[in-house]
Amino acid sequence: MNQQGVRWTAEQVLALAPDAASRKTGSKLGTAGPWSGTGCDTSGAVWGLCKGSGSRPYQTIIDVAGATGATGPAYKCSCPSRKFPCKHALGLLLLWSGDEAAVAEGEVPDWVGEWLSGRRMRAAKKQEQGADGGQSAQPADPEAARRRADRRAARITAGTTELEQRLADVLRGGLAPAEQAGYGLWEETAARMVDAQAPGLAARVRELGAVPGSGPGWPVRLLEECSLIHLLDRAWLERERLPEPLAVTVRTRVGLNSPPEGPAVRDDWLVLAQYDTSDGKITTRRIWLHGRETGRPALLLAYGAAGRAPQLALPVGLMIDAELLPYGGAGQLRADIGRQYGPPAPITARPPGSTVVEGLAAYGTALSQDPWLDSWPCTLSDVVPVPGDEGWQLSDTDGRSALPITATALSRPALWRLAALSGGGPVTVFGELGHRGFAPLAAWSEETAETVSLTGE
Repeated sequence: MNQQGVRWTAEQVLALAPDAASRKTGSKLGTAGPWSGTGCDTSGAVWGLCKGSGSRPYQTIIDVAGATGATGPAYKCSCPSRKFPCKHALGLLLLWSGDEAAVAEGEVPDWVGEWLSGRRMRAAKKQEQGADGGQSAQPADPEAARRRADRRAARITAGTTELEQRLADVLRGGLAPAEQAGYGLWEETAARMVDAQAPGLAARVRELGAVPGSGPGWPVRLLEECSLIHLLDRAWLERERLPEPLAVTVRTRVGLNSPPEGPAVRDDWLVLAQYDTSDGKITTRRIWLHGRETGRPALLLAYGAAGRAPQLALPVGLMIDAELLPYGGAGQLRADIGRQYGPPAPITARPPGSTVVEGLAAYGTALSQDPWLDSWPCTLSDVVPVPGDEGWQLSDTDGRSALPITATALSRPALWRLAALSGGGPVTVFGELGHRGFAPLAAWSEETAETVSLTGE
């Protein structure tokens, strides 16, 4: 293997696509025909000129994480697309991944070198700013910042008090009328939480509108969600009496953002899964990592405006030597990615797994620290996907314990990919374990460490 590191697979490249249309058009550009002046170097840069509809070809450059110590792949293309990566970047990466002769190592052209030099300068400046103890990030007027924080806390307190009254009114009148009220009741309440500057509460309240239409048993689910919101309300109102880690969690859950805290953690991070969700306004990307040496899981979050994919993307199934900056809070896994020390490399071994019983115990411990968790990362080893009377399950090989695969995951074509990988035998599966079941995101067979992503179509 050359110093540049492993060339990705086509599946890993297409996993970076912002949408299905980009995957389709990018795949068409993954051949040598439209490309000229292609090349790559040992630092992790890939470049090429793509023939387009105009007289001048599009200049496309990718930093595959390593040319400038970047945090994930970075892209530059002279085309007018606002997508990251654009179809030209995807096509060039597909060509690079599948045809080593078509994108061979060579001398960096001037137009590529100028872009890389600019990125190096910005990365160095950012690193210097981080080394000054964060003093440049301090507010110019700490007293004014404190007053703003106090005013926002007062608004949130007023909002939670109002929300408590609304929940009491709903429960006093019974849950049946909620089915006729539909989304209107909860949208109005969510808007009030937005006015109170508590977006976390607003999001949880807005989700209540979908519960009455979720099928049989909805009253129980609505009561469960109302109870969790009530618990969050009371925790906010009594936050000064809580242990600090739990108080940080409460502030985060109501929507108060705080910067990462604690020392950076450097490790070889296995990129286990990446997928996007959207609420119509914001696209949220979740990237799950596992530290090979530390054994700790980590969650990277990135956001994009409606119709645009987040820029942060990492190749699933590879490993990156990087620093992570963890956030605080009880049971929190979220982190920001810091400096990366080289291009992605192959995963040499699957992440260690647990039994179904051990996975459930870990989830229970996490819930005791953060009752508002939607799910917890879990790697199960020696499990077999089997169909059951009420849907698919992941069962221990002895058949004594099993976890239901969530209905959302059940509709994915990837479920059949998981069944084919297993072939009736044991596999290792990574996913999110929640109170509704297990959502598989990646899997490994017993014979190889190659990651099979279960989040794509």
